[in-house]
Amino acid sequence: MSALVIIALVAARQFGWYWLDPAMGLIATIVIVNWAWSLVRSAGAVLLDASPDPRLAHKIAARLETEGDRISDLHLWRVGPGHLAGIVSLVSDHPRSPSEYKKRLADFPHLSHLTVEVEPCPAHPGNPA
Repeated sequence: MSALVIIALVAARQFGWYWLDPAMGLIATIVIVNWAWSLVRSAGAVLLDASPDPRLAHKIAARLETEGDRISDLHLWRVGPGHLAGIVSLVSDHPRSPSEYKKRLADFPHLSHLTVEVEPCPAHPGNPA
């Protein structure tokens, strides 16, 4: 961008195109405002703890909600560039160990840290209420 500004200054001086300098100023302003707006949106999403990818949450739910297992809480957040952390709370008719549920999600490349909590379904016979 700065190279274009220098070219505009040289062209304005050489050819008398004095309008080129303020035009380049406006173009630079548009570029900077666009960059700043995208920075505010991405920083705001991190600060407000927004879910980084709603499709990923649906994929995780589809992978875990089988055989009477139901997700009662799923929360994902960004912990670094390309890395996500998550907490999954499951209610299950036939609870398994958290490590078994983590194995189902092992092929999600950006899911770096995952906590899984499993609760037995209180309405299921044989489970304490």
